[in-house]
Amino acid sequence: MDNTFVNQVMSKNVLTSEKSTSLQDAAQEMKSRNVGCVVVTDKSKPIGIVTERDFVTKVAAEGRPLFTEISEVMSSPLITVEPEETIWEASEIMKEKLIHKLPVIENEQVIGVITTSDIVRISSVGSDSQMRKICDQILMRMKDE
Repeated sequence: MDNTFVNQVMSKNVLTSEKSTSLQDAAQEMKSRNVGCVVVTDKSKPIGIVTERDFVTKVAAEGRPLFTEISEVMSSPLITVEPEETIWEASEIMKEKLIHKLPVIENEQVIGVITTSDIVRISSVGSDSQMRKICDQILMRMKDE
């Protein structure tokens, strides 16, 4: 697993939206593209992320109007990974930062997203005991949410 790279596992189906996009427009686009997050941009530069969980905790639970700009609920600064990093390195970042989705950035552009599900899926076929421990921790954290 140490030789599996982020760019081999990441999803290239990435949704990006400018920071002024409304929550409703972002949610509708997430639904139509069947993705779990939107990377928020400012003049095409990635600056934050809004996930399905954010829609629950920061929108629905707080009663925000759907015309609110996504920049008001995004997580920022954006935590990212590079395509040449290993999935081991990506999983360590996720574990340390308690996140499930990492945008993949190359030349200041979003080229993909890697998720804990991607890592668990690819790791489940391997025999690396250290990677299995990380997967177990990720799964336990997901169960707690």
